[in-house]
Amino acid sequence: MPKANTDTRLDGAAKHFGAANIDIIRLDGAEKHFGAVRALGGVDFHVGAGECVGLVGHNGAGKSTLMHMVAGTLVPDSGAITVRGSAERDYSVPRALELGIRCVFQELSLCPNLSVAENTRINHPSLIGFGWRRKAAELIAAKLDEIFPDHGISASDIAGDLSIGRRQMVEVARAFTLTEDPLALVILDEPTSSLDAHTAGQLLAFVRRFVASGGSCILISHVLGEVLQNADRIVVMRDGKVVAADAASAFDRDRLVATMGGAEGHQRTAAETRKAEAGPLRVKARPARQQDGKELVARAGEIIGLAGLAGHGQTDLLLAIFAAAQRARTGIEVTAPVALVAGDRQSDGIFPQWSIAENIGIRSLARLRTGLLISPQREAELADFWKNKIGIRTPDMNNNIYSLSGGNQQKALFARALGSDAGIVLMDDPMRGVDIGTKLEVYDLVREEAGRGRTFLWYTTETEELDNCDHVYVFKNGRIVANLGRDELTEEKIIQSSFGDAA
Repeated sequence: MPKANTDTRLDGAAKHFGAANIDIIRLDGAEKHFGAVRALGGVDFHVGAGECVGLVGHNGAGKSTLMHMVAGTLVPDSGAITVRGSAERDYSVPRALELGIRCVFQELSLCPNLSVAENTRINHPSLIGFGWRRKAAELIAAKLDEIFPDHGISASDIAGDLSIGRRQMVEVARAFTLTEDPLALVILDEPTSSLDAHTAGQLLAFVRRFVASGGSCILISHVLGEVLQNADRIVVMRDGKVVAADAASAFDRDRLVATMGGAEGHQRTAAETRKAEAGPLRVKARPARQQDGKELVARAGEIIGLAGLAGHGQTDLLLAIFAAAQRARTGIEVTAPVALVAGDRQSDGIFPQWSIAENIGIRSLARLRTGLLISPQREAELADFWKNKIGIRTPDMNNNIYSLSGGNQQKALFARALGSDAGIVLMDDPMRGVDIGTKLEVYDLVREEAGRGRTFLWYTTETEELDNCDHVYVFKNGRIVANLGRDELTEEKIIQSSFGDAA
């Protein structure tokens, strides 16, 4: 679809949905309970036409529950929903789509066995008849080109074969594609959580263009700078309620953190003062495509960062190291037990049929046994210890892992790794969907455990997290192209190494 045609359709959508002072959607007194857990307690929320609303709050604050109501996938226990001034009594997903409201949820929803084009067809029932696959392919390719130039994704690619970052790009682009249905409001729930800084910048620039053309967005992000720089208005939630709502210009990072509750005054000075002592070798690894002799070296007590554009070999090397801990592999030396904290928790992290306690204890079975059987008491003690230490929000650790919010599921994966006997912890962009307070607590935990001799290999798409590392390896096209010490670590050097020739 040509860009000019897209802009015309967006302008038409803006006129169709009214002037900027008309709310696209409004919720008044929305409440929702899941058993004894109150997810929302009388929330008032609205989005105007041509407005980007930033929504922030810690994990479990109620943001995702509220967005499920806006998208029509959850019905409030009480409260009213109004769309463009008209009360909605039977609001549901089909009705939301009919009214031009779409959502990109934090947990991606692409069908893994279908191609990118076929996944696009799911959102557009008007694509029927002879040639529908070609039309769907052209539709998604044009939108990917518009939002993410040089994305490297083919419409014929099978979704399950794509990296999590590319799946996220497809999910976002699909939400903005246009056929016969209108497009008024797009909910973006952690849309940059698996994207590197360059790709995230491309998306946020497109969001600003979309809003300027008359569309509306709800931007949920734990990267507070993204919300401050791109939202027109910010709504802060805590414990199932809205605790603040104001123009974005009225907030700064400190006010946002303080309003969210917790982590106030937490300073990241420990990373600057920590000095790692050179311990025994823990990992020596050479990427499969490395030809020049460069290799990753990590010693006991070190925090090693892996950086560069997403999909350039960082995850591949972590998985190779994980495999080498079980069975020797050429070019990789591992001298201690290994645990992995997966960033793609749905595919590689959680056991969906198990309880929270069982998900935490699976990496520590040897010490949880009494004879040949797992001791329920020991399993419960381990789970309760980490519930308190890392702040997992649940009334019962025997609840299913899916009873947790996405960020709290990620906390359980951290608890699994840090509660095990692993001397080496591999972290594959693990802060996806994790709130700022938890991030700061995890940073402290990582530094504390490194001080006790644990080794961390930490791939992250958030440049500021690299401040916690002793040194950083930058990857490009499956190779290490730079090794930066903490004293020379800057965003400019990382970007220069990511895009330039090997240093």
